[in-house]
Amino acid sequence: MLKTLHLTNAHHESSGGVATFYRALLSTAPEAGCLVRLAVPAAESRVEAPDRWTRIYYVRSPRAPFNPAYRMIHPASYLLPGGELRRILTTERPDLVEVCDKYTLNYLAGLLRTRRLPGVAFRPVTVGLSCERMDANVRAYLSPHRAAMAFARRYMKWLYFPMFDHHITVSGYTAEELRLAARGHKRVRAVWIQGMGVDAAFFRPSRRSPQIRRQLLWLTGAPDDAVLILYAGRLVPEKNLPLLLDTLQELARDTDREYRLLIAGSGILSATLQAEARRRLPGLVTFLGHVADRERLADIHANCDVFLHPNPAEPFGIAPLEAMASGLALVAPNSGGLLSYANDGNAWLACPNARAMAGAVRAASPGSPGREQRIAEARRTALAHDWPRVAARYFELYRELAESVRRDNWAPATPPAFVSTPGNWLGMEV
Repeated sequence: MLKTLHLTNAHHESSGGVATFYRALLSTAPEAGCLVRLAVPAAESRVEAPDRWTRIYYVRSPRAPFNPAYRMIHPASYLLPGGELRRILTTERPDLVEVCDKYTLNYLAGLLRTRRLPGVAFRPVTVGLSCERMDANVRAYLSPHRAAMAFARRYMKWLYFPMFDHHITVSGYTAEELRLAARGHKRVRAVWIQGMGVDAAFFRPSRRSPQIRRQLLWLTGAPDDAVLILYAGRLVPEKNLPLLLDTLQELARDTDREYRLLIAGSGILSATLQAEARRRLPGLVTFLGHVADRERLADIHANCDVFLHPNPAEPFGIAPLEAMASGLALVAPNSGGLLSYANDGNAWLACPNARAMAGAVRAASPGSPGREQRIAEARRTALAHDWPRVAARYFELYRELAESVRRDNWAPATPPAFVSTPGNWLGMEV
């Protein structure tokens, strides 16, 4: 029976897509017949074992430097004797170790791959799961300058890509960064593109309710015919959040219709965004904070009119997919990983500037021609990305990858998107 261990720093009580993905894996593990173990940072160490199939290890870790809402498992947890991650590895002895992190846990994969981790006498296959682009994070948190981008490219080529046996990434957009990093390596590594998913049975149009709609109108102080625009996601620099307010400011010039923006989420930019909204758009923006009650969140989705997604560099975008599943009209930039599933037949895509996005919101508002047809197509798209289907594809690929270290002439049944190119010790292609 396959046993997988998944390690990530992108996990806390109100975190986004990566945590959602791992919850889906854990919930579908019994149907897949796989033992799934997850290790994540936390304030205190503890273990949750809801059934024989799944186990979550919470590893005591300090707060992350750039975003203190997160914590970060440090290398000491696997380098030092008695470290928690080393104990987890020796206890569980997984067939496959997947790392969704580019900063502290990727080095563990390299040690396991080369059999250099003291006290660990087995060899799992190591897989890097890339759910974001490093260059986008460097641009958002450090600097957009050319030197910073060059650093990100070199880091990906020398300190991330070669640590693993193989790689999985969530979209063609995130794959492009790996494609650059894959050039000129002594060892062949393959990269698969596997998208994320949505709980299409939970996020559904049938949640529409006149009572909930009236509550949202009352909460926002809007008239009955106002257009309710929703953004749900983390309030962090990489999400390009100023575009939300810029777009609403453009819409506020309309005299024939009123618009209200609801923001569901929390993060390090919460206070800044609220202050800016009060200054520029008094009474037009309602901050809901982190909506921990998923039933309430799904109800909010189904009873708004438009989902406005501002990030032109979204790695994949589970939140926009949840909006499509809920029967919301999706307005988003015409770039990034969400183009894996969003197009002009199921969404309203525009250049990521206020005027273009405002025009897309108007075109996606109730009463616009072709609106219902696109929304119906969006729902069909969401059903094709339902989590049970997506998780089954991941487990199938995990089984194939686990065989890669056991067989000399291993050939995957699922073809990769691309493989690394040969190179010399200097990283030059040959």
